Amino acid sequence: MTDNPLLDFSGLPRFDAIRPEHVAPAIAQLLDDASAAVRAAETVAPVDWERFVLPLDEATSRLGRAWAQVAHLEAVASTPALRTAYNETLPAVTRFWSALGQNEVLFAQYQRLADGPAFAGHGDARRKVVENALRDFRLGGAELPEADKARHAAIREELSALSAKYSQNVLDATDAFALYIEDESRLAGLPADVVAACRAAAQREGRAGWKLGLQMPVYLPVQAYADDRELRATLYRANAVRASELGDDPALDNSALIDRILALRAELAALLGFPSYAHYSLATKMADTPEDVLGFLRDLAARAKPHARQDRAELEAFAQQSLGLDALEAWDVGYASEKLRQSRYSYSAQEVKRYFTEPRVLEGLFGLIHDLYGVRVEPDQAPVWHEDVRFYRIVDRDGALVGQFYLDLYAREGKRGGAWMDDCRNRRDRGDRVQTPVVHLVCNFGRGVDGNPATFTHAEVTTLFHEMGHGLHQLLTRVGEPGVSGIDGVEWDAVELPSQFMENFCWEWARVEAMTAHVDTGAPLPRALFDAMVAAKNFQSGMFTVRQLEFALFDMALHQDAGSNREPVQSLLDRVRDEVAVNVQPPWNRFQHQFTHVFAGGYAAGYYSYKWAEVLSADAYAAFEEAPDQVAQTGARFRHEVLARGGSRPAAENFRAFRGRAPRIDALLRHSGMAGAVS
Repeated sequence: MTDNPLLDFSGLPRFDAIRPEHVAPAIAQLLDDASAAVRAAETVAPVDWERFVLPLDEATSRLGRAWAQVAHLEAVASTPALRTAYNETLPAVTRFWSALGQNEVLFAQYQRLADGPAFAGHGDARRKVVENALRDFRLGGAELPEADKARHAAIREELSALSAKYSQNVLDATDAFALYIEDESRLAGLPADVVAACRAAAQREGRAGWKLGLQMPVYLPVQAYADDRELRATLYRANAVRASELGDDPALDNSALIDRILALRAELAALLGFPSYAHYSLATKMADTPEDVLGFLRDLAARAKPHARQDRAELEAFAQQSLGLDALEAWDVGYASEKLRQSRYSYSAQEVKRYFTEPRVLEGLFGLIHDLYGVRVEPDQAPVWHEDVRFYRIVDRDGALVGQFYLDLYAREGKRGGAWMDDCRNRRDRGDRVQTPVVHLVCNFGRGVDGNPATFTHAEVTTLFHEMGHGLHQLLTRVGEPGVSGIDGVEWDAVELPSQFMENFCWEWARVEAMTAHVDTGAPLPRALFDAMVAAKNFQSGMFTVRQLEFALFDMALHQDAGSNREPVQSLLDRVRDEVAVNVQPPWNRFQHQFTHVFAGGYAAGYYSYKWAEVLSADAYAAFEEAPDQVAQTGARFRHEVLARGGSRPAAENFRAFRGRAPRIDALLRHSGMAGAVS
């Protein structure tokens, strides 16, 4: 076992050495160690921080770190053998955490700690750890009768398995689709780098022609640029029916999983005395009730929908008059929108993409981090899971290590779609020893071809800045207590604040100029082209906003609808679309079968967080707009009051400490071009 890399906590994870056969024995040993630590913690008397909280955290965090490595590899480098090892071990891990959350003895120990004379003398972070622990024991079922505890644990275990299967079905359905094209004329309109990537994909399989898949670096350009309407429609339908009863493989149908997940979530909430899973979910968020969230979303929808209707009417008129499309179908919206953008603002997103070369974008991102927070990003070395992955360190002004991060930019088979940040190792302060944080930053961009560097669309640059914002929330924490360091303990509807905040800098001319260099000439983006981008910044912002509100309203309504007489999922989604959508989806669109944020991620009854936090992030960025010559000073305050605080105090207090007041929606409406009435 000493050779098992999952049991080596002496430094960074040994990602290059982890094999599927390491998973079961390592996790079994760590479960035994953690269980022994739990038994020891149950008998600690008198209860204090050093003898009770720290040893328990040390053992459980080792289990968490090792399992996080396994889960991460399953997300970014999945193989059949690794998936089997992951799925076979998942139930035991889930059972441990469920039992921990229901442990009445530990619950009582934490209560003794809270009631003890020393508690008032602890700092904010330690008090918040204890308060959160007591809350989580109640939410974990520690106060339930034994029979209900057993049912609660069984539900949690089944939900873990179902969510994993849901995500794996989406990944497999995405990877399984391939469309082989032999007639190059069908690719007319597609960017040259996309065509080259499709040819390279076919060549890797020993085939002539071009291979098109559903990974975003191919799918999105097809929808936006392919002149062949049938090609757009083919890929649109394949994408829209993935992992559903209309897909090619019945074994990957998520229909039954969706129904079962929802039923189990409703049962779990009822066991704990909540009216619905939505109420249960909000117990750890800033928002108080589902009604508050629905009111917020519908208020924003009332402001956005007139703009969205105008966007749609303009698009329909343009499509009919300029493109000859009498009926604007779902697979035409992206294509017609891009043509209208080019016509109205005289620029193409693909033209802009040629300027955002990967080396220069990273240089610009790292320069912004330095200007905002006074830290430097430097290349570093670590074992990685794929040859494309890079590793960096962040150091403070005095050269001290602040944290490190992995950067995995490119899409590939066996890698889950989307973009995300996850925790590899959190900050821990142990007297004179500090464990610095490490995170993974994952995207799914296209790689460079024919020896050229990768180029990114402006939207992809924004995505990269977004994920880096999440990473900085974790990396720049100054809290070293378990449970409230970095994003741990931060209300879920506030975690998007630092990420969405970073997106704003992608629209500052000085920043954009510094991070562009044309892939052929090396020239920076011309100011005239940037001005066209800014003019188009809020192009179709109404349509985009109501699309996000559709997702959020669907999610919240889905989890507020409890009981056996629950409305069918498709019917509920159709009803939400009737309420807010302006782009009508085909009846066979099965978006819910790929909604991994909600059915396989942490956003169940929480997808509204994106818009909720966007109010916070827009208002936070407004502080920089109000003092453009004080970037370093304002950045230092944001770092100190928001990023460094982690979950050690409520997010609302963090925001007030930074802005000096409660958040306002004005900045969001202004930034989105929806501050005024529709003409």
